[in-house]
Amino acid sequence: MLKVLSTLLFLGCTLAAFGQINSVGIIGTATAGGWSSDTPMVQDAQDPNKWTLSITLSNGEAKFRANGNWDINWGATGFPFGTGVQNGPNITIIGGSYNITFNSATGEYFFDLTSSDIGIIGSATPFGWSREVFMFQDQTDTNSYYLTLNLTQAECKFRANGSWDVNWGADSFPSGIGVQNGPNIPVAAAGKYNITFNKSTGAYNFVEQVDFTSISLIGSATAGGWGEDTPLNRDANDPNVWRGNVTLSVGEVKFRANNSWAINWGGNAFPSGVGELNGPNIMIPDSGDYLVTFNTSNLAYSFLVIGNYNTVSIIGDATPGGWDTDTPMTQDANDRSIWRLRIVLNTGEAKFRANNDWAINWGGGTFPTGVATQDGPNIPVVGGEYRITFNSTTGAYSFEEVFEYRAVSLVGKSGPFNSWPEPGDGGARDLFMAKDPEDPHRWTLASVTLRNFADDTDGGVKFRADTSWTVNWGSIDFPSGVGRQDGPNIRPVAGTYSVVFNSLSGEYVFSPVSSTREDLLDPSAIKLVPNPATSQVTILIDSDRMGQNLQVLVFDHQGRQVMQQRFDSLNNLQLNVSQLPAGTYTLSLSDGKYLIGKQLVVVH
Repeated sequence: MLKVLSTLLFLGCTLAAFGQINSVGIIGTATAGGWSSDTPMVQDAQDPNKWTLSITLSNGEAKFRANGNWDINWGATGFPFGTGVQNGPNITIIGGSYNITFNSATGEYFFDLTSSDIGIIGSATPFGWSREVFMFQDQTDTNSYYLTLNLTQAECKFRANGSWDVNWGADSFPSGIGVQNGPNIPVAAAGKYNITFNKSTGAYNFVEQVDFTSISLIGSATAGGWGEDTPLNRDANDPNVWRGNVTLSVGEVKFRANNSWAINWGGNAFPSGVGELNGPNIMIPDSGDYLVTFNTSNLAYSFLVIGNYNTVSIIGDATPGGWDTDTPMTQDANDRSIWRLRIVLNTGEAKFRANNDWAINWGGGTFPTGVATQDGPNIPVVGGEYRITFNSTTGAYSFEEVFEYRAVSLVGKSGPFNSWPEPGDGGARDLFMAKDPEDPHRWTLASVTLRNFADDTDGGVKFRADTSWTVNWGSIDFPSGVGRQDGPNIRPVAGTYSVVFNSLSGEYVFSPVSSTREDLLDPSAIKLVPNPATSQVTILIDSDRMGQNLQVLVFDHQGRQVMQQRFDSLNNLQLNVSQLPAGTYTLSLSDGKYLIGKQLVVVH
């Protein structure tokens, strides 16, 4: 399905490429020639589809066009980035000096602002950490800058003059006060943001620009008919994508925005197509359960049948049963499209199949991830231990390798060596932990004395594997938390502790050695079921010593508290997480004396 959507988008962007393009120019009120004459662009000597221009523009509108006439022209709503489409809308321009690049094959364009000294840079931005996107200076306040930009769920900073000599960062989002050489700013969710920054005070603000408050499905094929909308869920990583599992009957449907007929889309194609504003009703030919997806950016939609399979398994010479015996997978309790399995595989090939029969089987040519298709090729497998996830509706699969480390150690300035490890020291500054003989991912320390994080410059501790920084875990939380790869230093309070660490999940607990209930501090004593969860998660406590008053705090991956709930007893410990965006969260569970961190993954 991903290939189909990419093809549709590509065709829409390259419609103009079918004609002979001898020249490309920019035209419009933002240019000196207005709508009367083109300002020609320069064709790249190596790539004939690439065109560039250095120009000063005024506030106004513009479009790209070929051969000096309107037969082939490109426009779009995005600025300073976008993908122009044939006869698209005028591009709204903010005045300034630019280096413009345009691709006449794909329609992609970028207005690179050269008349600014402040930019935003980072893995959340279009160019990553390689370069910034410069911001526009406020004409009424020369210290203030602004920009509207699509960001991903990652990190960013502000900096001056394209250099790291002067840069601003902080650990808060969506607003805060950036400081010189401060930490990366965590962007909590992908989206289009109106960004403001003040280089005098460091104050910044990210305000998400939401084009639609809701996207829904409506029509005679839905349970609510034409009188009630069936809402779709917005994707946490792509604000343009909306999807949901919907039961449909034979009939008709349309998509609409904000539960109103003011903006609605239809289409003639099924099960996938491109929505047309005020278009015809989409015909649903067969009753069933569907995964419905709609993209408000390119208007692509799809209806994928959710199969009602008794079993889904993996089979092949890479599996223990070879091509003769299926290895069954476990179905997710809340999403019957999701199947999982942890297994040791040989180097070889494998496929997924339903109901232990070749009538329905899926294969794909890539590893360790891909999108399998019906009767597709065998999946090439490299031997190892894996956690496999397969979606029997979309065909998406992943093989996540489970690593077993030779050694795990505690290191850091706040640890017993009072310094961080140095290259080539052979583990002399690593405090090695003991591996559990029954569980290769559980590591313990009977006793370690730690210093206060605040007492040390460059203080803190971390866990790392095999005396190398290639694999390391950190988080600011103490005495328990969930460490992540290359995470921040753990911030201990002075004392002597026993330590439990899980190298598979990253969960850790530092327990005072004077504790009489150390068994409670083992993360394995508490489980979250299901995990990943879609709407509700149950907390299971395998101990009779935990206090009856339990407080549960939920933090997102940036450390911000997003939920709190208190339980008076340990019976029926259930959390409703349906309103949380998809992502990874840390649950902090406390009975007033002990604090345990657990990792929870939410999917929708």
